[in-house]
Amino acid sequence: MRRKVAILISGRGSNMAALIAAAAAPAFPAEIVLVLSNRPAAGGLDLARRTGVPAEAIDHRDFPGDRAGHEAAIDARLRAAGVEMVCLAGYLRRLTPFLVGRWAGNMLNIHPSLLPAFPGLDTHRRALEAGVALHGCTVHLVTDTLDGGPILAQAAVPVLADDNEANLAARVLVQEHFLYSLALKYRIDGSACFLAPQASLCSLMPL
Repeated sequence: MRRKVAILISGRGSNMAALIAAAAAPAFPAEIVLVLSNRPAAGGLDLARRTGVPAEAIDHRDFPGDRAGHEAAIDARLRAAGVEMVCLAGYLRRLTPFLVGRWAGNMLNIHPSLLPAFPGLDTHRRALEAGVALHGCTVHLVTDTLDGGPILAQAAVPVLADDNEANLAARVLVQEHFLYSLALKYRIDGSACFLAPQASLCSLMPL
């Protein structure tokens, strides 16, 4: 039976769209049953609706100073939809131990760096400033440690001599769109191929 998955977004939802597209294949082991955003104006909400996926906003501004209340509302909506796993896809709110704990082991995130390098923000700029030869993206389980949960999968791209932040980010994003569905499938059924398009390295990490 396919696992019921929800996606949390804050913006345009490009990784969300890639997950929805992957889940459209009958053999994919997950079904995207809900998209939630903390921002009613998030472009990804309309994009999800156009694909037939229910999409709603639970505006964090309706819970001033009450992160727990906001996360309780999210959790209640996830459970009402029968969600079994959650994928964060550009969700720009730091989660509290409440929501992380409720979905421990069943909440995934994608981060635009080869963790543990460059957790947090501005990863592409920091990679260029550090002069690294490889950059990329990581899918990991969400824990209380920011970008510090167990790694499920990584894909790397070379950093080129003429790279700037924008074109490096664009190349990494190509890998993000492929890697997230790969890692989700791997997390559910333990099977996946090991090659990402145009990546120097793509690997899945046993837990």
